[in-house]
Amino acid sequence: MTRGTTINSEVYCRTLKKLKRAIQNKRCGLLSSGVVLLHDKARPHTAIRTGEVLRKFKWDVFQHPRYNPDLAPSDFHLFTAMKKWLG
Repeated sequence: MTRGTTINSEVYCRTLKKLKRAIQNKRCGLLSSGVVLLHDKARPHTAIRTGEVLRKFKWDVFQHPRYNPDLAPSDFHLFTAMKKWLG
């Protein structure tokens, strides 16, 4: 991508087509076993045009899970207490 290029569904679909060609050229057996992409809720990922391209390629898409503190625990709250204890 050139610097300053905005990623929209058209650019993303072109990138997917390049990806498909690269997989065909380098790893032809992988296309027959299926391709799975992990997408978040970014506009190029959820665009109708992108969905059409992915259906045409017969690729599966896993939706990125919503943020949930129970599913994605972080320990950043421990650092303050640890700093005090180490100090």
